Amino acid sequence: MGEKRLEEKGLIVRHSAVELIEHWGIALSGLVLLLTGLFQLPMAQRYYITSLPGLSWSGDYFISLQVHYLASVIFIALAFFHLVYHGIRGDRGMIPRKGDIRTSVTVIKSFFGKGEEPPFSKYLPEQRLAYAGMAGIIAMLILSGLVKTWKNVYAPDMPLSIVLTATWVHNVFFVLFILAFLGHIAAIILKPNRPLVRGIFTGAVRLDYARHRHPLWLAEIERAMIHKAQE
Repeated sequence: MGEKRLEEKGLIVRHSAVELIEHWGIALSGLVLLLTGLFQLPMAQRYYITSLPGLSWSGDYFISLQVHYLASVIFIALAFFHLVYHGIRGDRGMIPRKGDIRTSVTVIKSFFGKGEEPPFSKYLPEQRLAYAGMAGIIAMLILSGLVKTWKNVYAPDMPLSIVLTATWVHNVFFVLFILAFLGHIAAIILKPNRPLVRGIFTGAVRLDYARHRHPLWLAEIERAMIHKAQE
């Protein structure tokens, strides 16, 4: 575990520098993919996006496509790095667990004053479910996008049925990606989750928040520290 307590500042490290780079790299490249995907519809000229400073290129299909390809290289590279890096480290905190759906319902009810939240480990059950959902969406976008790119670059005579299937899959999961992205933003706005915003930018959250809402996580850190001291 890479978590560290910053007692003098009343903080605890929730995300390492590597994890922050992963998160923001995937988020920003994903946002560029989302926008350039919309520009190819085309939408830029129709909604006067081309008149905005620095975005005159957005009305050019081929330039938008090249920017889309460039962002996809970064996006795929970081997604692959995420799998390899955390796989080697044995990180399993974001993998959904048995009972996550039931616990998520309990958490949602607590937002409306019906019952109380149970104690949590590092990640909330709805975060683990959202992670699995987003991972599936990203996987389908990458696979369908690779098929479309292969057709554009290497196989212009690819069977129409494959092209249409890849296009429909890409479009459907593109919409799901937008909805998941909006859901991610909406979840942060909820009052109980707002203390997590600090962690997204700095990697650390308030220690009193962690003690109140994530006591199981702190207990895991304590056990790891004791085990390390005994080695």
